[in-house]
Amino acid sequence: MRRPFALIAAALLVGALAVPASAADGNAGDDGSEGFAIRDPRITESSGLAASRLHPGIYWTHNDSDDGPYLYAVDSATGETVARLTLTGVGTPRDVEAVSIGPGNKIFVGDIGDNLGGSWPYVWIYELPEPKELKDATVRATQYVVKYSDGARDAESLVVHPKTGRVYIVDKKEEGGHLYEGPAELSASGDNVFRPVAPVELWATDAALSPDGRQLAVRGYFGGIHYAWNGGKLQRKGRLSVPLQGQGESVTYSADGSRLMYGSEGAESPVEARDAPGDGGGGGKGAGAEGGENTAGDGDGDGVSTGALVAVAAVVAALFGLGRLRRRR
Repeated sequence: MRRPFALIAAALLVGALAVPASAADGNAGDDGSEGFAIRDPRITESSGLAASRLHPGIYWTHNDSDDGPYLYAVDSATGETVARLTLTGVGTPRDVEAVSIGPGNKIFVGDIGDNLGGSWPYVWIYELPEPKELKDATVRATQYVVKYSDGARDAESLVVHPKTGRVYIVDKKEEGGHLYEGPAELSASGDNVFRPVAPVELWATDAALSPDGRQLAVRGYFGGIHYAWNGGKLQRKGRLSVPLQGQGESVTYSADGSRLMYGSEGAESPVEARDAPGDGGGGGKGAGAEGGENTAGDGDGDGVSTGALVAVAAVVAALFGLGRLRRRR
């Protein structure tokens, strides 16, 4: 997925300095609850993350575009890949950006990014059963055609409600987007129209529903917001303490709901853990959110210290000036 050069360069600089040693060096606890690093050299653009309910300590991930129809099962105790699934029946993926697990251990993969800036007339969702045995395998998936009621758009966030199985997408806009609701049941034989149901005050790169379906966490490059789900009529509850990462692309709740796991693109990318806010299905309000609201700032800056933002702003300004200088030549 193409991103603004200055923004991503700044994120890479600040994020590289901010990676905790425990995550980067793989010194986390045996269950991965304190974070881990993805060791597989094939995974260089981890763009989605989902905690397995069937296999404790396993996280599903995938690369961004140009990799192929693959899903990787990563053991958080070691950071090693224990299975790679090859999806059939789905054609050639274009821009895979998200993965989520629904009722009955069904895996949903969101091929919902749009490298053309929101001009593809449709995108896709793939559904497949999570395998009971973790080993390399070829799995046939069901492909769903997705359209939006208000026109094509870019998106990187897909969640499946753990109780109802309904699928939702959050579109990606710098000024903030919307939560889009899919039909009660997806159809493999026709278009599935997603409709906006609630605003999301963030330039969203991923989102996750808590295991009990009561909380929605949405992350951006530099911050995040958590909402009470409220039947899809979102109620903003506070900011998320999102770690600064090289290119923050993913978030998921741990299987017990007590932790939020934040992932990033890059070789041997770290997955960092924070306490989940509120009651995520297994834990109380923890350090994963700052108490209270602050509506004065930009949503994508929520949860980031002033010093870090100043550093980012300085780098962005320098890069912007350099870009203008290049254009004059």
